[in-house]
Amino acid sequence: VTMLVTPILHHAAAVLVMGPIAAELAQNLGYKIDPFLIAVALGAGSDFLSPIGHQSNTLVMGPGGYHFADYWKLGLPLSLIVIGIGVPLILLFWPLR
Repeated sequence: VTMLVTPILHHAAAVLVMGPIAAELAQNLGYKIDPFLIAVALGAGSDFLSPIGHQSNTLVMGPGGYHFADYWKLGLPLSLIVIGIGVPLILLFWPLR
């Protein structure tokens, strides 16, 4: 979910918003908090969908001649790869219980 917030919010702000929500959700479901917070951190650090969420994306936009839609074209497949690999690894290293 954090990965979907970072295109409109800076990644640090996304963590401040989503971190407490993830921690509360984990507690309500009876799971450990760690895997949920790691997922928030991974999502915030994987902002490939827009130039807004991370300053490096903004820096290369002008000189590279990129448009806003270019971030979606290349960022969506990369985001799906991060989800596909990240979720199983999070569950492997930080079990829910």
